[in-house]
Amino acid sequence: MKNYLSLREIQKDLSNNIISCVDLVRGYIKNINLHQKLNAFIDVYEQEALCQAESIDIKLKKKTAGKLAGLVIGIKDNICYKNHSSSASSKILKNFQSNYSATVVERLLDEDAIVLGRLNCDEFAMGSSNENSIYGPVRNPLNLDFVSGGSSGGSAAAVRANLCQVALGSDTGGSIRQPAAFCGVMGLKPTYGLVSRHGLIAYASSFDQIGPITKSLDDIFDVMSIISGKDDFDSTCTGENINNQIVNNTKVKNFAVLQETLDLPSINLEIKQQFEKLIERLLKCGHRVNYVKLPLLEYLVPTYYILTTAEASSNLARYDGIKYGYRSKTSDKKKIISSTRGEGFGTEVKRRVLLGTYVLSEGYYDAYYIKAQKIRRLIKTQTENILSTHDFILSPTTPNLPFPINTQPANPTEQYIEDVFTVQANLSGNPALAFPIGEVSGGFSASAQIIGDYFSELDILKTVQDVL
Repeated sequence: MKNYLSLREIQKDLSNNIISCVDLVRGYIKNINLHQKLNAFIDVYEQEALCQAESIDIKLKKKTAGKLAGLVIGIKDNICYKNHSSSASSKILKNFQSNYSATVVERLLDEDAIVLGRLNCDEFAMGSSNENSIYGPVRNPLNLDFVSGGSSGGSAAAVRANLCQVALGSDTGGSIRQPAAFCGVMGLKPTYGLVSRHGLIAYASSFDQIGPITKSLDDIFDVMSIISGKDDFDSTCTGENINNQIVNNTKVKNFAVLQETLDLPSINLEIKQQFEKLIERLLKCGHRVNYVKLPLLEYLVPTYYILTTAEASSNLARYDGIKYGYRSKTSDKKKIISSTRGEGFGTEVKRRVLLGTYVLSEGYYDAYYIKAQKIRRLIKTQTENILSTHDFILSPTTPNLPFPINTQPANPTEQYIEDVFTVQANLSGNPALAFPIGEVSGGFSASAQIIGDYFSELDILKTVQDVL
C-alpha cells in the first residue's frame, strides 16, 4: 500500500475513487502483520475497523462523511476507548476494559477517523526507551536492534513503519517528542490545557498532555483542529480550538537558541552538526537567531523527576487490587494491597513511586518537593522572559541518537538525561514540536525542537512549514 504523507493525499485519492477506506484498513493490517517484530501494536481491532471503513465509504458516496474520513489512527495504551482494553502496558491493569472513551477518541470518531488499535508504550508512560512494558520492547523501524524511544514508542514506530497514518501519544516530559525524534517523524506536545486529559490514564497530572505523532505538519493541524478545545470533563482544559489561534504573520522570526544545549558535553556530534545546518538555513531565509542562556538547564531533569514522581505516587495509589485490575492471589488479606502492587507494577514504576513517596514524606517535603516547585516557577519565568523578546526557542530534541535495545546503564537513572531538552516545555506548560532536520549515521535522523508561547501551535506549524 502507498505510504501516504498526509490525510489530504488520502482524501484526494478517496474522492477520485483510487482507493477506499476499506482498502486503507486492509493495507495497514497487512503492514502490521508484515512488521510484527516491531511490537508496536498490542491489539488490532480488525473487524471493527473494517466495519467502520465500510460505513464511512457509504458516507463518502453520500458526501456526509466527517472531516477526518480516511484517517486510520492508533492510540497509545494509556488512552481509554470504551469497551476496549486499556492497560498502560502494565500487569496491574491487564484485562481492564474502559467503560468510557477519552474525549480525544470521541472527537476523532465523531469526525469519522478509524481507530485501528492500541499501541505499546512504557508502563504508565514512565520511560525513554519503550522497554518498560509487559508486552516487551518496541523496536525502531529504522533499525530493529535499536529502541524506538519512549514512552510513546509504539506510536512513533507505527507511524514511521506505515502501520497507521497517525498515532496519538502522551507527553509528560518528552514522551511524544523523543520517540518521534528517534523514529524520524513529527510529534507535538500541545500547550498544557489545550487538549483534554479526560480518559488519559494519569502519570503526572500537571505535566501530561495528549498529542499527535505524524509524518506531516498537515496531519498535526488536521488532528489538532478536532481534538483541541475546552472540555467539560477536564477543568484544566481551558484553551480554545487551534483554529481560533491568532497567527503572527511577521515574515522575519526571532529564534532563541539555548547555548547550554549545544555546549552539553554528552551531545552527539552529528545531531549538533545537523542542528547548526538548520540555523544556517534560518539565517539564509532572513530570520534572526540569538544564542541565549537558560541558567537552570542543569536543574530541569532533577526538578522534573521530583515533581512527576510525587504526582505518580498519588495517582497510582488507586491501584490496590480491590476495585479493579490485577489482584494478587495471596491468601493473606492483610497483604493483598502490598502483594498486588509488588506483583503488578514493573521495576521502573516501583522506583518512581518510591521516590515520589519519599519526597512527599515528612522531613523531606520541604527539602525536595517544595524546593522543586519553586524551581519550576523559576523555569517557567525564565522561559517566558526568553519568549517575551523572541518568537520561539530552538534546540535539538534529544542529546543522543537511538541506542541498542537492552543497553545496560551504569545506574538506573542514567537514561533520565535523555529528557534533558524536552522536559522544559512540560515544566513551563509551553507547546513544543519535534521535527526531523537531516539524516545521520545508521539511517537515523537528527531532530530539532521548537518551543513557542502558550497557545501558539498554529504559529509553530506555519513557521516550521516555511523552514522545511
